[in-house]
Amino acid sequence: MTVISVPQEFNENDLYVDLQSIIGRPLFLKCEGFNFAGSVKLKAANAMVETAERAGVLTPGSVLVESSSGNLGVALSMIAASKGYEFLCVTDSRCNQATILLMEALGAQVHTITEQAQVGGFLGARLDYVRALCASDARYVWLDQYTNADAWKAHYRTTGPAIARQFPDLDVLFVGAGTTGTLMGCARYFREWHPQVRIVAVDPAGSVSFGTPASRRLIPGLGMNVRPPLLDESFVDEVVHVDEADAIRVCHRLARRGFLFGGSTGTVVSGAMSWLDLHDSRDLTAAAIAPDLGERYLETIYQSDWVQDLYGEDVLRTGELTAASRAA
Repeated sequence: MTVISVPQEFNENDLYVDLQSIIGRPLFLKCEGFNFAGSVKLKAANAMVETAERAGVLTPGSVLVESSSGNLGVALSMIAASKGYEFLCVTDSRCNQATILLMEALGAQVHTITEQAQVGGFLGARLDYVRALCASDARYVWLDQYTNADAWKAHYRTTGPAIARQFPDLDVLFVGAGTTGTLMGCARYFREWHPQVRIVAVDPAGSVSFGTPASRRLIPGLGMNVRPPLLDESFVDEVVHVDEADAIRVCHRLARRGFLFGGSTGTVVSGAMSWLDLHDSRDLTAAAIAPDLGERYLETIYQSDWVQDLYGEDVLRTGELTAASRAA
């Protein structure tokens, strides 16, 4: 029996889905959404808050503020409620409405940026707002997930070792790239302790993280409008870019088999499928990290009108999804 007194004490760390029968490729999906924050971001949020408390930066009376497209904001909302802090999440108009409502239910305030900055797009505008807020009032404490080393150290200490324990013969690990905290923590761990494992970063098309041109991105979570300060490409073996339409198709394909995952997970699985298609994967042991679950995307990627309006009527061809499921 598991008994906890604060919500951040619980995280299911050893749940995997064998996707072989669904996607037709050997792939174990590590599910990081089974905690009270609903995503992998709980680990980074908890580590950053605890370090700030130990350093005396975060004290009673402080107001936490953070820029987030959604999942980290939910994690910090939960931790702030648990510890008695006020929290302000600065997000933008791409954030799912369900995510905003969830943060507000946990007692957080949410400020939504609607205009992009000339440099950095929505993210640049969010960061400008946070910096101005902190300059105006010393009570505000910005943990800054984009530069905070605790964001990757949390995964170096937990996520990487957890995967290695379950798959001592792992050949390749697929990790989505957002702020790159999860990616860098896992990549650094495997480079040090299991250097034979190939680390493949999965980035949405339109993200500039790995030097590709910026373009429209509508699914929150992965990808960046500026180069991630935490990113060190020397720890990454390969990068796969995924079109958002392909990520959405994968989400629906998994849902047809009873697994409702979020957009970030659909992106990672789509990227893994592409990579495995190009390699002899019959004898490979491959794993991927699923950052989130799908409930917060019911009004977007799981809503056919939203998908068809933004990506075209052919994105969710029923026959194609059904045939793909039968083929797998």
